[in-house]
Amino acid sequence: MSTWANLGLQDSASPLMEQLIFFHDHALLILVMITVLVGYLMFMLFFNNYVNRFLLHGQLIEMIWTILPAIILLFIALPSLRLLYLLDEINEPSVTLKSIGHQWYWSYEYSDFNNIEFDSYMIPTNELATDGFRLLDVDNRVVLPMNSQIRILVTATDVIHSWTIPALGVKVDGTPGRLNQTNFFINRPGLFYGQCSEICGANHSFMPIVIGSVPVNYFIKWISNNNS
Repeated sequence: MSTWANLGLQDSASPLMEQLIFFHDHALLILVMITVLVGYLMFMLFFNNYVNRFLLHGQLIEMIWTILPAIILLFIALPSLRLLYLLDEINEPSVTLKSIGHQWYWSYEYSDFNNIEFDSYMIPTNELATDGFRLLDVDNRVVLPMNSQIRILVTATDVIHSWTIPALGVKVDGTPGRLNQTNFFINRPGLFYGQCSEICGANHSFMPIVIGSVPVNYFIKWISNNNS
């Protein structure tokens, strides 16, 4: 979860988020290099002569400032395309979770396990426990197994919502009449918080998501208790 004075990205809890952080650092390094170079050139303009009677053309510098940006764009575009295809890849999921966006709560269905269903509402501030997080905790958390491939299907019943968990690198729009899907792989136990990140109305930020990542045997026990 994001905390005070956290200027960087959240610690990743999935391989996809790790790749997103690596790409962010890669692009940021290129941007810093470009900024330093352009800043240096602009600073040196203060000390240059503005008159050169022997300057008639500058094909060489024009070739450099045309080809160099194209090469830099390739260094950004190729890793970006690779990551784009990685995010869309669905690899034989172990568990399928369906998430349905409503105003202003989420519904979940575990269709693989006798169709377990429940609604997940934000806990109001006056009912929050002392160790709870305001505007982030819910009454029914999603429980998922760690070290397992998870597929999530997202839709909505009224307006466009967005199911977003930053630590997992997941952001899927829930559109009425459409079923969107993505996958993720949680590689450590813990609680992971997210919110609706679509502009779906005045209270869209009050649609929190909480995922509890547990070992597979605990997940099976949770499924058994909810089926009985």
